Amino acid sequence: MERVVVTGLGAVTPFGAGVHRLWLGLTENRRAIDQITRFDPTGLRSRRGGQVWEWEFSPDEFGLPCAPDTATQFALAAASEAVAEAKLSPESMAPHRAGAVLATNFGGAVSWEQFVEGWLAGRPSAEAFEEFAFDTALDHLCNRFDLQGPCSLLSIACASGTAAIGCGLDMIRYGRADVMLCGGHDALAPSLLGGLSVLRTMTTDDILPFSANRSGTLFGEGAGILVLEALHHAQARGARIHCEVMGSWQDNNAYHLTAPDPGGNGMIRVLSEALRDGKVAPTDVDYINAHGTGTEYHDPEETQAIKQVLGRHAYQVPVSSIKGAIGHLMGAAGAVEAVATVKAIQTDILPPTINDGVADPEMDLDFVVNASRSHPVHCAASISAGVGGSNACVVFREFV
Repeated sequence: MERVVVTGLGAVTPFGAGVHRLWLGLTENRRAIDQITRFDPTGLRSRRGGQVWEWEFSPDEFGLPCAPDTATQFALAAASEAVAEAKLSPESMAPHRAGAVLATNFGGAVSWEQFVEGWLAGRPSAEAFEEFAFDTALDHLCNRFDLQGPCSLLSIACASGTAAIGCGLDMIRYGRADVMLCGGHDALAPSLLGGLSVLRTMTTDDILPFSANRSGTLFGEGAGILVLEALHHAQARGARIHCEVMGSWQDNNAYHLTAPDPGGNGMIRVLSEALRDGKVAPTDVDYINAHGTGTEYHDPEETQAIKQVLGRHAYQVPVSSIKGAIGHLMGAAGAVEAVATVKAIQTDILPPTINDGVADPEMDLDFVVNASRSHPVHCAASISAGVGGSNACVVFREFV
């Protein structure tokens, strides 16, 4: 099988556009969650979220006649940063050997609302109709970067972004592509937050991952994109290699729409199988970027899964959730968290779990709380889970 490496990173998050802003915000222990201002949040379970506060998009820069859906804008900007950082060009890759796997929970929700409003007012917009389709962002991405190889879109709730990286990994491993752009994107909109309010996954207080007084999550928006590349292809063009993608796994609890299965078997399986897939021993793991939503049932199940898979070594492994800083980015969550995991390997700095809550004796791992930490990271896992029972995990290792 081909070895697969990461050569580019891109992100748009509530800290702003760019991986630099994300990493600076995380390592400076800041929080980007505040009152939503893009639309009126009245009636929602919470009026707060991780909005991309400073955002500008130029359609001309991407060769578009008009601005696409907001979530698509995030995906294009993150992909553009990742491709530029990887120094990819049409001359450096064969288009039919380059592809993409994107992930989203709600597709073009903003455009959907615009279309419905226009329809009810007697002014339906063909552009808004085109932009709300789930695959539109993928179409724009392929056109922008001339990706003529395998291109797919996933929507398995909040495990989507991580699962997309795993799918891209397999495409390269088994010789179907040399380069894959992988990640996720979503944007806040009243309709989707209304639905999440009904599911009661949102807190009316604050998001407190792994805290005894956790009461739910808060949602955010953005995009994360990683450029995955076959090792031989990256080396042939002299690319800078961030780290190696060792293994991945995806499964489903097959139990309940919102609650994890008792005992966390789905989470146990996805972590253990991702390590096995990457031929990584549990004792080799130095850091875990956890899903950590701050919901009542998920956090303890994820904690138990880590202990079950890593055994006694689990108590030596720092764990953090960046959702306390930026919120739960839905389909983009796993991809942005993967970007943060790669940065931890690059810098030997662990992002914190911003959490002013109360310690929970049931969750007794080494959680990195409220302040970033210097810590050698050679191998790390990023875990995601989602509504409907989907779980995904990807394992990264420093390149040697």
